[in-house]
Parts: sequence; structure tokens; C-alpha cells
Amino acid sequence: MCGLLEDAGHCAYFVGGCVRNAVMGVAASDVDIATDASPDDVMHIAEEGGVRAVPTGLDHGTVTLVIDGTPYEVTTFRRDVDTDGRRAVVVFSTRMDDDARRRDFTMNALYADRHGWVHDPVGGLRDAQARRVRFIDDPVQRIREDYLRALRFFRFSAWYADPDLGWDADALAAIAETLDGLHTLSAERVGAETLKLLSAPNPAPAVSVMARVGVLARLIPGADDTMIGPVVHMGDAVPADPITRLAALGGQDVGDRLRLSRNQQKQLDAVRSLSGSTRGFRALGYLAGVAAAQGAAILRAATMHTPLPGGWQDEIATGADTKFPVTAADFPDLQGPALGQRLKALKQDWLASDLSLTKEALLGG
Repeated sequence: MCGLLEDAGHCAYFVGGCVRNAVMGVAASDVDIATDASPDDVMHIAEEGGVRAVPTGLDHGTVTLVIDGTPYEVTTFRRDVDTDGRRAVVVFSTRMDDDARRRDFTMNALYADRHGWVHDPVGGLRDAQARRVRFIDDPVQRIREDYLRALRFFRFSAWYADPDLGWDADALAAIAETLDGLHTLSAERVGAETLKLLSAPNPAPAVSVMARVGVLARLIPGADDTMIGPVVHMGDAVPADPITRLAALGGQDVGDRLRLSRNQQKQLDAVRSLSGSTRGFRALGYLAGVAAAQGAAILRAATMHTPLPGGWQDEIATGADTKFPVTAADFPDLQGPALGQRLKALKQDWLASDLSLTKEALLGG
């Protein structure tokens, strides 16, 4: 792919996350390419080389090349000529330095050629090696170009920063100075960024700093970071679940402010409501399914400062796979409201027993 562009007289570099992660020794999921070739040139070169080219974002310089079924985004070097805090008007460039200085963090402005040589226009290599998240040039200017970068700073810090280095003071001062710009962001963008942050192995330090700087209250009024640390610690035996951690923050109108999907909102509501119940683990699994039940159990344990017992996950999984053993057919002489009330009462008894009562015990009671 890079060779195809180079053979046509252009430069081509792997850029961004794939280079950053390689430097850090972290697996990368996406591979992006930057080039001095124009989008039209990239399309033409790909067609000449027998590679499928999809014009996914020509106005912004991006062409997707599909090789052996795998898509790779190839984007022309760009330079911003105008920004409004959400979008940028760009012109194409032939200079790597122009492209690098329009990016957010130094560690994201690393370029590597196909031979493995890393080009470092803004000093990102040392930052990546040290696991230091730092804005390129003036942090205030970078944030005003796109206010989402304030949230990205915390997300990247949660995923990549060395906690022993502390927090970049210039970045925090810039974020505090530009808080008013957060209201210009769409709920979809804020929600996606927040859930990525909360999916980090341990987002608690980042969330706590967000609270101190004033970002958390702007995103979710009424949110409190007190429980995020205990929830992260209590849930270390299961895959990180951003919805459980979101439930731990509390706050008002979370679904609307973060534009959660219907399923995410349903899980959030279940975690919040069931975390305050005294139901057993099997009953939690039956009522809410595995993900929400695990979240409720973790939040409940963290709130009560009580460790989760051995086998709690298996109990939840068992409950999620269990069916209520009594049906309407067991009461041929009942119908209508009387039948509904009888089934409801029996189910409450069954749930109170943590699903241990058998059909015979229920019907004989």
C-alpha cells in the first residue's frame, strides 16, 4: 500500500494511533496512512494498481483502500484554515509538519515509513515513550479548534498516561479556561467519548481530575466521582463495563446528555435500581441479564463496602438462564386478574428465595 504510493512518486506514512501504540508496545486496531498525494491521485493510483478505492471523505482528504478485505484510510496531508470548535475547514498540503500541527496530542503526531523509521515533527516520540499526554503547541488553541479535545485529554490519559508522572498543568489550565465550549458539543460526541474513557482499565484518576477541573459537572450535572474508584476496584474480576461505571457517577438526565442507546439506557436504569435491592445473585441475573446484574452487584458491593463472594458471577449466569417454573397452565381454574395476581405472588416468593423454590414447593405453598 505504501509502496504503491511511493512508486508513483509520493510519500506515504503510517500515522497516529498505530504508530503511537507500536512505540508503547500496545496492540493497535486501526491502521491509517498519511500522504502528500491528493485524494484524486490516491484514487487514480489505487485503480492503476488494481486496489479497490472508496471515496469515503474526499472533502477532508480521505480515501479508503480495501486490500484483502481489510480497509485502510489514506488521508492527504492537511492544514486547518478555519475552525468553529467542532469542525475544521481544511486545505490539502504536501508538508508533514502542516499535518502534524493540526493534530491534538504530540503522541498522536508520529509518522512511520514502511521500513519502520519514525518521523517526529512535534516531539511526540519522547512523550509516547514516557507515556505523557501533552497537547501540541498551545493547549488553549488546540481545544478551541475542537472542544472535544478537552474530553479526549482525559480519555487518552486514562488509557495511555503514566500515573506517576502527574497531570500536565498547562493542559488542565487550558481545559479550565475553555469549559464554556463544552456546551457546543453534540450529545452523541460527548457520549461516545465518555464511554471510551469509562472503558479504560482504570478511569478513576481521570474522572476525579475531571471533577476537580469542573468538566464532570458540565457534562453530567449532579454527577459525583466518589464511587468510581471503589466500583473499578470491586469489578476488577470482570471486563470493564462503562455503563456500570456511569451508574456509579449518578447525575441527572444522563441518557439524554450522553445520547445513550435504548439498550444502554435500559442497562443503566437496571444497574441503578437493582444496586439498591437485597435480591440474591440468581434473582439479579433473572431480572436483568448478565451485564446489568453484574453491574448492580458490583455497585451494591462498592456502596456497602462489602466484598463480592466467590462464585457470584456463576450465580448471576445461572439466574439469567433460569425460567420461572410456574405457568398459567398450572391454574386451570383461574383466569383474568385472579390468575395474574396468583402468578405475580408466586414469582415474588420465587425471587425472594433467590430462585431456589421448586415448582412443587411453589404450588404446594
